[in-house]
Amino acid sequence: MSASQLVDNFFRHEYGRLIALLARRVGVHHLEAIEDAAQTALMSALESWTRGGIPDNPSAWLFRVAHNHVLGELRQRSRRDQILTRQGEHRGDVVVHASDPILVGEVQDDLLRMLFVCCDEVLPLESQLALALKVLCGFDVREIAHRLFTTEANVYKRVERARHRLQQLSPSIMELEPAQFVARLGSVHKVLYLMFTEGHLSSHHELPIRRELCEEAIRLATLVAEHPAGQSPETCALLALMHLHVARMSARERESGELLLLEEQDRKLWDQEQIHVGLSWLAQSARGDTYSRYHAEAAIAAEHCLAPSLEQTRWDKVVECYSLLEHVAPSPLHRLNRAIAVAEWKGPAAGLAVIEGTEPPTWLAGSYLWAAVLADLHQRCGNEPIAAHHREAAIALAPTQAVKNLLRRRLMPKSSAQQ
Repeated sequence: MSASQLVDNFFRHEYGRLIALLARRVGVHHLEAIEDAAQTALMSALESWTRGGIPDNPSAWLFRVAHNHVLGELRQRSRRDQILTRQGEHRGDVVVHASDPILVGEVQDDLLRMLFVCCDEVLPLESQLALALKVLCGFDVREIAHRLFTTEANVYKRVERARHRLQQLSPSIMELEPAQFVARLGSVHKVLYLMFTEGHLSSHHELPIRRELCEEAIRLATLVAEHPAGQSPETCALLALMHLHVARMSARERESGELLLLEEQDRKLWDQEQIHVGLSWLAQSARGDTYSRYHAEAAIAAEHCLAPSLEQTRWDKVVECYSLLEHVAPSPLHRLNRAIAVAEWKGPAAGLAVIEGTEPPTWLAGSYLWAAVLADLHQRCGNEPIAAHHREAAIALAPTQAVKNLLRRRLMPKSSAQQ
């Protein structure tokens, strides 16, 4: 692996951990300086490792450079005594050991702890999500805007407001009370869900699937499930959903990087062990009376995993799950997905009837998803002029070339596709 590839790899895998570790060392209220330091360390690594080779412990090297940079920045702000008094004198020979003790507290993972900090209930939910995705998940503003169905300008505003809020907090904010973990659990679920979703179908121009994001989301969700405050049916259902989707991930992409439709996938490639794990989490999620959106989505994923073929899928059960999903988490996006399932069960005309007369909100009308479903259903009903209009819109709005190619293969009339 080249130095540039390793730096890119570390950005995806280590950036959030680096931010969280520095926040614990120097205080989350210095978040902006911490982010600058992390970026500087990565750029320095690209230059230094290209010239002199990769160090024996790249993680320790990155932390040392970032740590020294942030201390230097804070000294320039005339806060040296405050920082050094709180954390002790740390000089350039700082290294990270696997046995480095965590702070006294409940969550035994710096990144997860920082995730709960970002999900401060004082902040609007949109700001919590934007901050966590930007700072801890390494998403750029465009990716966040795509996942939150908003504009890049709104993302910038939300992140800045959240940073300003954290700057006002005391250094001890990393030591949250048990009640705060419980209060913020729902927001943490949403962040992990969005992190996994971006991995499952990425808005990255060159990486339609980012498996490392999915695996990190599963790792963090598992840590949540192992913690007393996180042992909830929703956490189990979220983990079930993740494992059931990851089980099919290897079959969703050709070696060339081209995405495959569900009907094109080789089901023999589906990971049966992952399916078993997902079903186990789904069974655990059934305790109690709670039924969340994660339960409904995991149940839908389970129906797909257990079906021998597309035709043998229990589409009536899938439709039932989508109806429940609309009930517990009302959204026109869920209705859109229900229309697709109804079309598979009762035919495209019945699918169109589900969304007939529905005026999509601006955030959905501006997404390729709405146009793509209308194009598909109208084409299957024989309404080619209407289908062509929506097809053009869907392809134009698709966020990546991989998705554009997938839409062309799915939505183009068969006669045109064969030419």
